[in-house]
Amino acid sequence: MLSEVLHISAPGKVILHGEHAVVHGKVALAVALNLRTFLRLQPRSDGKVSLSLPNIDVKQTWDVAQLQLLDTSFLEQGDVTAPIPEQLEKMKEAANVPEDCAATRRLAVMAFLYLYLGICRKQRTLPSLDVVLWSELPPGAGLGSSAAYSVCLAAAFLTICEEITNPLKDRDGTSRWPEEDLQSINKWAFQGERVIHGNPSGVDNAVSTWGGALRYQQGKIASLKRTPALQILLTNTRVPRSTKALVAGVRSRLLKFPEIVAPLLTSIDAISLECERVLREMSTAPAPEQYLLLEELIDMNHHHLNALGVGHASLDQLCQVTAAHGLHSKLTGAGGGGCGITLLRPGLEQAKVEAAKQALIDCGFDCWETSIGAPGVSVHSAASLDSSVQQALGGP
Repeated sequence: MLSEVLHISAPGKVILHGEHAVVHGKVALAVALNLRTFLRLQPRSDGKVSLSLPNIDVKQTWDVAQLQLLDTSFLEQGDVTAPIPEQLEKMKEAANVPEDCAATRRLAVMAFLYLYLGICRKQRTLPSLDVVLWSELPPGAGLGSSAAYSVCLAAAFLTICEEITNPLKDRDGTSRWPEEDLQSINKWAFQGERVIHGNPSGVDNAVSTWGGALRYQQGKIASLKRTPALQILLTNTRVPRSTKALVAGVRSRLLKFPEIVAPLLTSIDAISLECERVLREMSTAPAPEQYLLLEELIDMNHHHLNALGVGHASLDQLCQVTAAHGLHSKLTGAGGGGCGITLLRPGLEQAKVEAAKQALIDCGFDCWETSIGAPGVSVHSAASLDSSVQQALGGP
């Protein structure tokens, strides 16, 4: 059992191309978003384990001795087992989560306990720990915040229990785990996602684990090698939407107008494949005209998504505002509100970027300047973390 303080971070995700088409067997490109979730794990010696999530106002402590008494026999079937409702119900009682607690908080606590018990149960006694997670990602915006949370927890518990190595050891800076360890982190993080979402695709936790860009089609996930980091504006219109209703709407439009909608889905597939080709080219021989191609693909995909019926006035406003500043945007994720991304070409004057950001904020939107193609789950020395992150995690 390791005794040092661990600092870990994992990225969120956005869909670059292929949203909605992916439901119908087409390719989707998911990329790691450099808005990150950060974790600090500190061993304690008082026989307690505590979880603090300042973003969603969770602060809970358990007696390790009480958790030790829980029946965790369901976790004994192999290395990584899928949680089933009855077991989660037992855990909910043990977790002492009030019934009137918001679903987000309740599920976050359940995923924490599931991963803590699942990974640490092989120790002679469960470890006494203080765990704090803080995120730059807004929850419920389709940006993979729950996957980044599960990935951070899986990496921390596997490292503290010495199931995987600590790649940083006593050095300063930031380091990443080798491939074999990333496989273990991803497997456990997927179970955390199942506790939270029931039946997730596995894309979000894979992007958060490996970073960069992934291609997803019909359940198969493949990593794109050496993806270039692209600067973007990420904008949250703050318009709530139901992913389920939007997916159902596309299906119904496909049934109603098969000869119109099927070619749209094929065309979105071609956009994803062309984007994948351009990204591969950029990683070996970058050239300015590649950004012009990416901008065209962004424009075409946004119009296709509007034609599928998943657009929204707020997303059109986002595209118009950024177009007035010479920038190109599209919705990302389910549509119907939610988020959009805007590509920032290299060499763009900062004043132009600031003007576009301000114009989006004036519309009542939230806006971040960040990058996609970010590194996956990483371990950090305290000194390498930004002071604002250290402060949010309650560090010195």
